[in-house]
Amino acid sequence: MSDLDRTITKTKTGVFTGVEVAHPLTGAPVPIWVADYVLASYGTGAVMAVPAHDERDFEFATAYDLPIKVVVEAAKGGEAAAAAGEALETAFTEYGVSVNSGEGLDGLATEACKAAVISRLEGESNGESVTTFKLRDWVFSRQRYWGEPIPIVFPVTLDEAGGDPRQGAAHTIEYALADAVPESELPVKLPELANFEPGDDPQGCLARCVDWRYFQKEDGAWWARETNTMPQWAGSCWYYLRFADPTNSEAGWSAEADQSWLPVDLYVGGAEHAVLHLLYARFWHKVLFDLDLVKDAEPFQKLVHQGMILGSDGEKMSKSRGNVVNPDDIVDQYGADAMRLYEMFMGPLEAVKPWQTEQISGVVRFQRRAFRLGKAAAEGGEAAEGMAMDEATQKIMHKTIKKVTADVDDMAFNTAISQLMVYSNHLQALDTAKALPAEPVRTLALLLSPFAPHLGEEIWQMLGGEGSLAYAPWPEYDEALCVEDEVTLAVQINGKMRAKFVTSKTAEEADVKAAVFAMAEVDKWVGGKELKKFVYVPGRIFNIVVGK
Repeated sequence: MSDLDRTITKTKTGVFTGVEVAHPLTGAPVPIWVADYVLASYGTGAVMAVPAHDERDFEFATAYDLPIKVVVEAAKGGEAAAAAGEALETAFTEYGVSVNSGEGLDGLATEACKAAVISRLEGESNGESVTTFKLRDWVFSRQRYWGEPIPIVFPVTLDEAGGDPRQGAAHTIEYALADAVPESELPVKLPELANFEPGDDPQGCLARCVDWRYFQKEDGAWWARETNTMPQWAGSCWYYLRFADPTNSEAGWSAEADQSWLPVDLYVGGAEHAVLHLLYARFWHKVLFDLDLVKDAEPFQKLVHQGMILGSDGEKMSKSRGNVVNPDDIVDQYGADAMRLYEMFMGPLEAVKPWQTEQISGVVRFQRRAFRLGKAAAEGGEAAEGMAMDEATQKIMHKTIKKVTADVDDMAFNTAISQLMVYSNHLQALDTAKALPAEPVRTLALLLSPFAPHLGEEIWQMLGGEGSLAYAPWPEYDEALCVEDEVTLAVQINGKMRAKFVTSKTAEEADVKAAVFAMAEVDKWVGGKELKKFVYVPGRIFNIVVGK
């Protein structure tokens, strides 16, 4: 075949190289087009060749005026062209309804059509359903000084003249015959270098350190060390194991440490670590498990991804956008406690949230209110210490202890802080009435300490707390005081809600009925009418049925 013509077409989605070649039988020119459509790193499969539903195919077909046949159109209300032949302005790449696809396929939704095609191919033994996975390559070696040395060595073959490779003797490094460094010689340590800049040698700076790189064994054979280093991810693949036994000089971790501390109960990290750390750490752990070096098959029991904090413009923070917030500036102006409180109060931990500096004033007001409460209780002296709480304060204190305890366990920090704000508002009302017991304020300090430790400690000290609040026991709640006795009932008349009624959950039916029928809103709808039925579900509803 002879090359008759060659053209190059560049589109938004790729570069197409066109070559006209002679047909092997007729000699007629046949156009062949090559594009970077199927990539070696992407996987296996066939080129779609459906220009109506693929952006690159669409551009190619449009550039060369090729037929564009619609085989998927949008469901009713969509914006895709109709199957009747209306020209497409862009490729329709969404899910829709199959058309022009043959008997048994037309009219099927995309997912249903896929399943039908696979079923037909499998039934005819012409294909099968396969799920493929793509794993991004891990560049493990680096041509630099920093990083863990790779404990691999290679035999060195000297030329006939012999000599010392450290002195420049001609030699060949047999990379195909790599061998592991004996365990007795581990760990391999980096040499002391005055200059560890990369230099011009692509092998990296360690290749220049010949006294470290080459060594001679007792039998006279020369060996060369690997001069690449690990990318420091190697350490992050098992650091959680070392944390369990950091002072062990005999092994990375002991079986006793493994039994006591591992596996990790909770891992909190950003989604950007899902591949570069978590997946590889799991690979390493699986190998260690297969080697019976750890007792558990999985390294982490639970994973939580914290949401990203965006700039005030709603975009990802970056210097180029000019929307970066320096936490040091916030701490300098408002204090570290305010910084912590605002970050946790912004919203759910997993949510993506925009930073709004002006909203920090809300948590600052809360801090000041808590401080004033501590000061007022401290000024009350022995009277405040011996002062009994009223029932309402008792209930809200125990409810607050229960909610903050549960929310901390669930990492719902924003709702825990919200409850503390409600609690502090209640205590402030007591302060206004000049009746502020010390106990509920001391409880406030304890509950506040995980979120604002400096403020919590200060209130604790003002109230005469001994030592650091960090060593004080966490407050406990009484479940009986956390139960609401009063409930708001919906009063329905002939199926429609006409009034609301507040009563005790344990009130007798006769008492509730008498109170409900005494309400003006109820009398308006039932007065003078025949009472046919009434239903009272304690704590839930009161239903009245009357004649017309």
